[in-house]
Amino acid sequence: MSRLDAAFSRLRAADERALVAYLMAGDPSLDATRALVVEAARRGADVIELGVPFSDPIADGPVIQRAGQRALAAGTSLARVIESVTAIRAEVSVPLVMFTYYNPVLAFGLKAFASAAADVGMDAVLVPDLPPEEADPLRAETDAAGIDIVHLVAPTTPPARARMVTARSRGFVYVVSLTGVTGERQALPPDLGAQLKALRRITRKPLCVGFGISTAEQAAAVGRHADGVVVGSAIVRLIEHQGTSPSLVKDVGELIASLKQPLRAPSATSAKTSTESPSTGRR
Repeated sequence: MSRLDAAFSRLRAADERALVAYLMAGDPSLDATRALVVEAARRGADVIELGVPFSDPIADGPVIQRAGQRALAAGTSLARVIESVTAIRAEVSVPLVMFTYYNPVLAFGLKAFASAAADVGMDAVLVPDLPPEEADPLRAETDAAGIDIVHLVAPTTPPARARMVTARSRGFVYVVSLTGVTGERQALPPDLGAQLKALRRITRKPLCVGFGISTAEQAAAVGRHADGVVVGSAIVRLIEHQGTSPSLVKDVGELIASLKQPLRAPSATSAKTSTESPSTGRR
């Protein structure tokens, strides 16, 4: 059983939802990314998505685009991200998913990429500009290396194609909540529940919803329907604002904890609340 399969099995057994936290690798530095991943896992992130900076993204909104530009300016590359995962994996056991566009993978070499990712402990790769119909060359290498490919389903995906996408996705299915790019939104789409209900009829794989989720309240609302909640821009924006502040890691950890809290099992949430001091909120 893969780390992703084990994580979602454990969460389902506990009646808990996954928090999938996205970080742009190399923003503000690869050393900072390692510390942020360790803190995110410690504070409740169940899965970590590591973004690989790319000069021409198609799915990223302004916040993540700026993070990618900063990471590229700092010299971050796919090879350096893979190398950095060695140190990260030595400190965390949560599943790690690489979010990258296809051009860097092609330039790296499909076989070399899959082998290197497996060697350092990556669990899956998500390539937003690689349609499932064209993913067989990469899939042949990732399957051989034991790496999952996560595919995306959009609100505009027709039912027949959704069946194909969910069948080919491994680890979980990334459900895009809205049309457009990543970024924080004031409100979630009103038909998100219906979209998830339709997907439940065609797959038993975990459904993780991303794009537009930025608050604990939104995470709670999505968690009532999905197996997991993906949060990226809110975390990346905080990193942008904090930069190299000494409190960066702590502040990101507190945001992660606040996003995870409503996704915990009801009994765990009640137990945590009962152990807090009414005057300080601390244990």
